Parts: sequence; structure tokens; C-alpha cells
Amino acid sequence: MAASDRVSIGPLVGAVDQGTSSTRFLIFNAKTAELLSHHQVEIKQQFPKEGWVEQDPTEILQSVYECMEKTCEKLTRLSIDIDNIKAIGVSNQRETTVVWDKTTGQPLYNAIVWLDLRTQSTVERLLKRIPGKNKNVFKCKTGLPLSTYFSAVKLRWLLDNVEEIREAVTKGRAMFGTMDAWLIWCLTGGKNGGVHCTDVTNASRTMLFNIHTLEWDSELCQFFDISMDLLPKVRSSSEIYGLMKSGALTGVPISGCLGDQSAALVGQMCFHDGQAKNTYGTGCFLLCNTGKKSILSEHGLLTTVAYKLGRDKPACYALEGSVAIAGAVVRWLRDNLGIVKSTEEVERLAAEVGTSYGCYFVPAFSGLYAPYWEPSARGIICGLTQFTNRNHIAFAALEAVCFQTREILDAMNKDTGIPLTQLQVDGGMTSNKILMQLQADILCIPVVKPSMPETTALGAAMAAGAAEGVGVWNLDNGDLASVTSERFEPQINPEESEFRFARWKKAVIKSMGWETSEPLSNGNGTNK
Repeated sequence: MAASDRVSIGPLVGAVDQGTSSTRFLIFNAKTAELLSHHQVEIKQQFPKEGWVEQDPTEILQSVYECMEKTCEKLTRLSIDIDNIKAIGVSNQRETTVVWDKTTGQPLYNAIVWLDLRTQSTVERLLKRIPGKNKNVFKCKTGLPLSTYFSAVKLRWLLDNVEEIREAVTKGRAMFGTMDAWLIWCLTGGKNGGVHCTDVTNASRTMLFNIHTLEWDSELCQFFDISMDLLPKVRSSSEIYGLMKSGALTGVPISGCLGDQSAALVGQMCFHDGQAKNTYGTGCFLLCNTGKKSILSEHGLLTTVAYKLGRDKPACYALEGSVAIAGAVVRWLRDNLGIVKSTEEVERLAAEVGTSYGCYFVPAFSGLYAPYWEPSARGIICGLTQFTNRNHIAFAALEAVCFQTREILDAMNKDTGIPLTQLQVDGGMTSNKILMQLQADILCIPVVKPSMPETTALGAAMAAGAAEGVGVWNLDNGDLASVTSERFEPQINPEESEFRFARWKKAVIKSMGWETSEPLSNGNGTNK
């Protein structure tokens, strides 16, 4: 195509959105925030043993390249010149842990995914070393309880159980990172000079990072017995880390990096104290911006770094309520139970009955996260009668997502002392109108969804485009904040909402205390 035939529409910014279930690459217009093109590839999750969740880091890297190439091809077909792409941001599933060999560039083991439970015995062993087995002992430094969720215990498990990793550490060849660090290292050259870095939001999910000094903490590394030589350099969320070294976008700077939930907070323009958003993906994550002040929760929430949009800019903090299973429950109904053929079918089944008919579903497949932090819990469906059918179970699954959100919203309101008057939402599940209406009914406040749901990718693009040395995105642009949205108002009376929520809490109590870390027999007399 001749250059004169191409459409010039000003600077563009790309965003890698590497989530638990898929990888996407999206292109935004830096002046209008309009989404111009994207490509998506689903990612395989492997479940080698009960409670284990792994992914192949090489497959994830290939999916990023594939999404980039396919998106560039689509832009070319739209007569849009890819030379207009001035920067790339990265948003990623947090806590998921990768260790690789810096001389070969290859992973030394599969990535251990954030909701993996294999480290329960590791957590229990570490707790024995803490007076009173206090799981909140490091909360004042990290904002986090000691849990299977965070990267440090996953890395400890890998060091304890994988000979190749121990050997690579001894020889000084091993590198550790969350998914952002792995991707940035590979995209900027890998074994040929790749940049080993992460940003403050991802570092704050490892349990090795002091969220106040914004540095790796030697005391924490000593407690987990992890060498600081393995760790990536911590940078701000918006600065040039390095340049793309291969593919259609060679030479484009990678200049934004945010853990997916922080990226969604930025994409939703939650830049002021008290602004909050809830993202419905594989899990469900409610974040409330607390500004430059970190608030330690007294009601089971996490304190996390929200963003640091520039080297010389201050860090902002957030309170976070994390739910392990949201969209994953719909995938489970499809892939494990086989009662639906597609995730969209769940909405139709739920709509046909409009009630769970007294059936309650607690999807504690990975234990319970906020506000309980109860790893012994397991999923239960209760209140079943002969009348219950798959429609009621589908409805109960959607209701479960809403009840879990209600629990973390209640905790958030108690911690901040300022009840939210509406909930801003985003993520894949927000296309389900039944779910959004249910959420408004159960919270008794309006639910507001932006017309452009790709807020996670948008946040990463904003950070990349606003970086020093790129400067094509104005974060103070008020026009972008006034995106059109869909609003769901509560339609049931608060008494009914409270009754259903009380029944749900009863079911949650019944889900607790099921599991121990003792090895289970796999049915043929041997242990797993």
C-alpha cells in the first residue's frame, strides 16, 4: 500500500493485556482513547493435580507476539499506518510466578498461577516460625497476609521442589518475575540484553516488597530465604523500560506497566481518593483509591500500590478486595459440569428462571480470599431440592459473584468510613446484563458500566502514552473521563436483598474447614 493511501489519525498506543484466561493486544487512539483494533488468543490452563494451576510461559509469550502481529495486520487492512504506534503498555495477571534461565532464555518450570493452592503446606510451615502463627505479621510492610495467593510462597515452593531451579540459582543463571517481568524481558531482547524489571504495582503483590519504601525488603527476603539477586529491578508504572526487539513493532518503546487491577483503576479514571472500581474477570477485584496514604484494613482487605505514574511522581495506594472465583465459575459450569456449551448460555439459563429457588453456590475452589482468607474452604452448592435444575444452578453461580462483591464492598465501606454511592464496573463478565442487574439488586446501589469495557488495556495504554520521552497521552484530559455508560438501578427492596445475603453468609460458613494440607489418596491407595 502506498504511504499516501494510509490514514493518518495521530499517535496510537498499544497495550498487551495478558490475563489468566486470554492474551490480547489492543490499539488505542492517544487523543480520543478510541479502541481501533485488537486480537485475542485464549490461554490454556493446566491442572496437573488437585488445586494446582499452571501455564506455559513460552505459550503466553507466543500468544503476545501472535496478538501483536494479527492486530497490526488488521490495522493495515484499515489503512492505518502502524508507524503511528508510539508506545506499548503491559497489563498482566498478578502474582503468577515464573523462573527462567537467563543464558538460554527458557523457563525452568511452568508458571504457577495466582490461584494455585499447592503452597498451602509451605504457608503452614512458614507460619510455624511466626509467634502465635500470626498470618498478618508482615502486613505493616507489605499490606498482605501470609497466603498461597502471593508470589513469595510460590517462589519458595519452586526453590524447594524443582532441582533445575535450585541448580540455576546456585550457578547465578536464574531470574524470577511475575508475568510482566517475563514478558518485558523477552520483548526487549531476552537472553540478548533483555531488561529485567517490574513495576511497583506488581512488586507489591510478591510479599517481598516494602510498599512504603518502594524497595525489595531484605528482612522479607531473609524470612522466605530468597536471594535478592533473583529479583527484577523495580520501576515506576510509566517510564521507558526498553524497546521492542523483534516483530512488526521493532523499535517501539515499552513504557507502561501495571498489574491488571491497577490498570483497570487507571482506565476507569479513578485518580481521586474514594473512587473505586470492580473488575469481573477470572476472579473479582474491588479497588478503592486511597491516594498517597496507605490504609491498613481491619476487615480482611489488602493494601496495595495502585500506581506510580512516573519516576518522579508519588505512589498512590488502594484498598483491595480480592475474590478468587468469578468468571471462573462460569467456565467451570461449561468445562467441568458440561451444563452449558458457552459462557453466554449461562445468562440465558439464568434469565429463564429469574431466581435460584433457594439454591446457594459458594465457589470456594481455591479456598476463600477476601475478607475471610480461609484456605480450608471448598466449593459447595446447598439448598438443593427435587425442583432444582441447571437453570437455578446457573442463576446461583451468577448470584455468587454478586454476593462475594457485596462482602468485599461492606468491608471496604467499614475501612474507609465512606459508603460507596455507586459501583463502577469493568471486565469480561460485565457484558452479562442479568449479572449487572443482580449486582445492583444485591448491593442496593447503582452499578455503572463504561460503554468501552476494555479499561484494563486502556489503563496500560494511558501509562505508556503518558511516559516521559513518549508524551502522547494527556492523563489530565477531562474529556476522556466523560465516556458514555450503562447504568443498572436496584429493582428489589432492600429487605429481600438482605434476606438473600444472610442465607448466602450461612452457606459460606458451611464451606469452611473442609480441607487440610495432608496428602490425599488419589483413589488407588497411593498419595498424590
